[in-house]
Amino acid sequence: MSTDPVVPPPFEQAKQEESRNWIPMIVGLVLVVLVVVGIAIVGRNSVKNASAVDPYAAKLQMGDIKLSAADNFVGATVTYMDFNLANTGDKTLVGGQVEAMFKNSIGEVVQKETLPLNVLTKNSLGGYQDLTSLSMSPIGPGQSKEVRLTLEHVSSDWNQSYPDIKFINLKLK
Repeated sequence: MSTDPVVPPPFEQAKQEESRNWIPMIVGLVLVVLVVVGIAIVGRNSVKNASAVDPYAAKLQMGDIKLSAADNFVGATVTYMDFNLANTGDKTLVGGQVEAMFKNSIGEVVQKETLPLNVLTKNSLGGYQDLTSLSMSPIGPGQSKEVRLTLEHVSSDWNQSYPDIKFINLKLK
């Protein structure tokens, strides 16, 4: 008695394996495409919302704007924009950012920077003022403080006038 196992011919076995392997690959490819499209849509919406002007920004008043420049220890020029920021609203400003747009002589935007809002506070030891986060030195309703924006590089095509400023991502209490 022969007990040889029944083995299907090799051609039929290869044909069955080939048709089974394509289904998981197609499903995986479709899932990857859906994830990439989802990330692209969510990412695009978050970028649009990030640069939208905050509704509370209308209650923040800028005044006494001063531009200055200084060389840092490596010889590069750093540009400072100091201004008085008054909170005319009914909430305390504890954080936020500024979007500054620099233009050239024909009004085209040559540089756009998003910078944190930091206030200048007196140093307890004297000398230069310190930059302090708004979370450590908030601006309450009816108060005003001096704010400094620090730019490590500004385009050489900049027309040297004040940049367009908008307040974004404000944090209130």
